[in-house]
Amino acid sequence: MAVTKEEVIEFIANMSVLELSEFIKELEEKFGVSAAAPVAAVAAAPGAAPGAEAAPAEEKTEFDVILTEVGSQKIQVIKEVRAITGLGLKEAKELVESAPKPVKEGVSKEEAEEIKKKLEAVGAKVEIK
Repeated sequence: MAVTKEEVIEFIANMSVLELSEFIKELEEKFGVSAAAPVAAVAAAPGAAPGAEAAPAEEKTEFDVILTEVGSQKIQVIKEVRAITGLGLKEAKELVESAPKPVKEGVSKEEAEEIKKKLEAVGAKVEIK
């Protein structure tokens, strides 16, 4: 009996984040590939033909919210990071303790500003890039 795509998708959907992470590592090792986004290919694209006009700079639409400093209310910052990211207690604590670290990446300017306000309200220092 063959396994259908739907059964595979259902199986993956029921995995915990840790199980999924380990599963991805096993797939990468087995097939000799990487699930990481190809950043180098995107960076190489702007190098157009010599003499070509430079395209106007596009307005940035995605922002990263980076926790730069925890401050004195570490527990409150951890709670806020959990609420923002949906991480478990252990993962949120590790993220907060390893600052500076991105809290959320690729979000809209409005969402980035909202996250920054929430974290600064509990004493953390945050920057948006």
